[in-house]
Amino acid sequence: MSFIALVTLVVRDYDEAIAFYTDALGFELVEDTDRGDGSRWVVVRPAGSGHGSALLLAGAKDEEQRASVGAQTGGRVGFFLHTEDFAGDHARMTAAGVRFLEEPRHEVYGSVAVFEDLYGNRWDLLQPK
Repeated sequence: MSFIALVTLVVRDYDEAIAFYTDALGFELVEDTDRGDGSRWVVVRPAGSGHGSALLLAGAKDEEQRASVGAQTGGRVGFFLHTEDFAGDHARMTAAGVRFLEEPRHEVYGSVAVFEDLYGNRWDLLQPK
């Protein structure tokens, strides 16, 4: 069986990204290893998700990579955070300062609201039906 283990997200600063994903979104820090060349291997994933997909937070190394921070999906929603408690997670994230771009919607497929991470990447908070 194959599965996607990591998705790279280019970030401006490791520590601010770790703080956002762990504090505001409630992710867990899986690994933070200094690679000895000024870069780190930083992996975060939603708390309690076991061995599911995770994010590799990769520090931008040059101007081209810095320009992609916050725009890795061309302004479209590129990440989908599923939840079993939409109202609770929406309230907790709002209180933590997460910027939602819309009010929650209840669609035929579930409850959803678009939010931005600290760099402007768009995410769906989604509780499927």
